[in-house]
Amino acid sequence: MASTSTSMRNSEKNTKLTRVEESKAPTRSRSPTEQSPVLTDNAPDGGTKAWLQVLGAFFILFNSWGIFNSYGAFQTFYEQDLLNSSSISAISWIGSIQGFLLLLVGSLTGPIYDKGHFRVLMIVGTFLMVFSLMMTSLSTKYYEIFLSLGVVFGLGSGCVFVPGVAIVSTYFNKRRGLAVGITTSGSSIGTVVYLSVFHQLQPKIGFPWTVRVMGFICLATSAISIAVMQRRIAPPTRRSLFDSRAFTELPFTLFCIGNALSFMGTYIPFFEAPTFATARTSAGSTLSFYFLAILSASSTIGRLLPNFLADRTGPLTMLVVCATITGVIALSWMAVHTVGGFVAFCVLYGLFSGSLVSLPPAAIASLTDDHTRLGTRLGMAFMLAGFGLLIGNPVAGVLVDLRTGEFWKAIVFNGVTVLGAGALMLAARVAKAGWSPRKKV
Repeated sequence: MASTSTSMRNSEKNTKLTRVEESKAPTRSRSPTEQSPVLTDNAPDGGTKAWLQVLGAFFILFNSWGIFNSYGAFQTFYEQDLLNSSSISAISWIGSIQGFLLLLVGSLTGPIYDKGHFRVLMIVGTFLMVFSLMMTSLSTKYYEIFLSLGVVFGLGSGCVFVPGVAIVSTYFNKRRGLAVGITTSGSSIGTVVYLSVFHQLQPKIGFPWTVRVMGFICLATSAISIAVMQRRIAPPTRRSLFDSRAFTELPFTLFCIGNALSFMGTYIPFFEAPTFATARTSAGSTLSFYFLAILSASSTIGRLLPNFLADRTGPLTMLVVCATITGVIALSWMAVHTVGGFVAFCVLYGLFSGSLVSLPPAAIASLTDDHTRLGTRLGMAFMLAGFGLLIGNPVAGVLVDLRTGEFWKAIVFNGVTVLGAGALMLAARVAKAGWSPRKKV
């Protein structure tokens, strides 16, 4: 009886194993209603196709975030020339609404990407970005600039940003941090390129044609992204615009709030650097302009080196460290009064703040077990970040007093919000993996 019972149990085990193997066979057709979570350990983690996705996504960030990060140059030009009758805060709203829509539209494009419409998003987004720059070159009134450079460009860049990052995340697992870091370095390199184009061409050919040249660069580089990028994962079912289970997970919720605070404070120096350099240091107008380029150039290293290390420590752990250091550096800005001191501040701030933009997608991926939901969760997280970005720079603009040259209120706001972001990200890490530094999150 015992041997018969054992034989029957073995037979049942073999039957179950056979069924499992059959369920894994590639020839088996799957019902559209079945859930099929995509495991992260079968990502190719390299190869020509995978690195082409990095190239394509690099140019997505080159144009979307590169032009947004260049807004400080537009702000300075508008303050001194075209919109000199408007306040700093009012002009900041143009760049803030651009960044807000860039992130907010991700809450819609994430699920649209999941449904298989990536190429449509790329074409529509590219058209809107190029159209925006062409219309900006013709705009002379505040509402025209607000609509063209703020609203239209924000909508176009939002169509391509989240899907581009989501594609890279699905092609890499062990080297995801490095791949996403290379991708997001496109934003800082794009900033340096677009700032240089703006500064070199604007005095020679005028503002309208300078912006048109930027539009042609955007069109050419976006065409490369459209040509080479291809989605790897095809979810078996349609995804909702909102993943109701996401905010029931404490680590993800804490991270999203911290990420929103991070975006609220991080970009203040990128908007205010030229104005601060002119008002509080002996820098001339040309050198003041290039402080933005210094911030962006050092940010390139800040998007690569921490991401490389994040493959060993985990992206969320590295974010906690970089957010804390960035907040401390931001508060040290109050002690800067010389050109050399401001150069040192820009280098250090760019170096550590770069990771606050490059690592969140990898951190969200590490907090998401089912990567078929990654696009939706990226959209949700960046939607909240968009509200932070919308608020941060206009508030800082109100806190700056150019009549007395006082920037300390905006600087304190910058430092405290980023330190708060670091604290919440630490709480998210503890909620996910406890206090042990050896656990990779």
